[in-house]
Amino acid sequence: MKIYDLIGIGFGPSNIALAITLEEQKQAGYDIESFFIEKQPGFAWHPNMLLDNAHMQVSFLKDLATMRNPSSDFSYIIYLHQKNRLQDFINLKTFFPSRHEFNDYLTWAAAHFEHCCAYGEEVIEVLPEKRSDEVVLLRIRSRDGEQVIHERLTRNLVISIGGHPRVPDSFSSLQGNPRVFHSNSYLKEIAQHPHAKKIAVVGGGQSAAEIFMDLHHRSPITEVDLIMRARAIKPSDDSPFVNEIFNTDFTDYVFNSSDQQRAEILNEFWHTNYAAPDLVLIEQIFNVFYRQKVSGIERHRFLRRHEISRAVSQRDGIQFVLHDLNTDCERTETYDAVVLATGYDRDHHKSLLAPIMPYFRDLKVNRQYQLGSVPHFKPTVFLQGACESSHGLSDTLLSVTAVRTDEIAQALISTINQTATRQAKRAVSSALAY
Repeated sequence: MKIYDLIGIGFGPSNIALAITLEEQKQAGYDIESFFIEKQPGFAWHPNMLLDNAHMQVSFLKDLATMRNPSSDFSYIIYLHQKNRLQDFINLKTFFPSRHEFNDYLTWAAAHFEHCCAYGEEVIEVLPEKRSDEVVLLRIRSRDGEQVIHERLTRNLVISIGGHPRVPDSFSSLQGNPRVFHSNSYLKEIAQHPHAKKIAVVGGGQSAAEIFMDLHHRSPITEVDLIMRARAIKPSDDSPFVNEIFNTDFTDYVFNSSDQQRAEILNEFWHTNYAAPDLVLIEQIFNVFYRQKVSGIERHRFLRRHEISRAVSQRDGIQFVLHDLNTDCERTETYDAVVLATGYDRDHHKSLLAPIMPYFRDLKVNRQYQLGSVPHFKPTVFLQGACESSHGLSDTLLSVTAVRTDEIAQALISTINQTATRQAKRAVSSALAY
């Protein structure tokens, strides 16, 4: 069976950026043979949130390569030039392209690596391959859409699988109910409810705000309740000094801080990334409610300071028991559809690594995103997008993606060189013994 230097699980922006980095490392003489496994049938970047008029919240300069190598052939500017849109984009006078266009950029970049990516396969197991008492390789088992099992061997592994939809406990019994779905599948699922008259959007972040406005424009008769625990929708702070927390050198500062200091940093700047829509979007929502006051017709409601105590499926819809935190009273509401814009959990890598967990001291990573392992476990395992607690709020964003992949590539090169040195020493020892 073929042995790869590196297998990557997932082929979203993080691993595409890594593939680009490794491709450019070949010019320096490091020919690292990599392969990637992606469960989606083809490349797609949050396809169900590609809403009309949705724009990026990060500068196009923080693309897959520019912050690492401004002269890269995979930069956003090179993409625009190849698409013959560079001059027109300049005339837009913006750092924030539409989400549709950035998705096209990512698709363009991913297409360069179709020869080393298996789409439509979901990794189901990561198993140790032993030689004597040492684990020298990892066996990656995946299953395709026809339930065929594929196995590949690798010397090193990088897991970049993004987040999994977070479902609040009050909705745990409704998983699989077609009338309740996460924002991750919004466009696909909302198309199944063309006649829904009353819809609940649960959440207070960018996705919730975008979906509220999309539903407002989608049908003139649809009523939408925007439900959140907070008292107000708070805007994301993208002012220059605050934005410094997304600089690559701030990652060093966060990583080298104490556990208490890191927790304080994450808490202080939490609203730069979570439950904080763009100010322009907040103003649009406020305008919708203001115009309702002018007309005297209440179509939508902003149910702030409300908690969903219970959600149950009934014949006529999904019934909420809502707890008003201001009055400490409860009431019931019934909805034709419910959208959970409740964020993501980023711990699925733990289940993937379960068969080899005994070889790790814990699931903490070093500065190069490498999991610490016992001495007789030789493969290197990297995590991308699952290290916020150690590397800061930028870890799940595009901001440090390009630079992070260079750090991982350098660590990988060092690992490969050390392995080659050990093998050479063994060969010399064997020859001398002979």
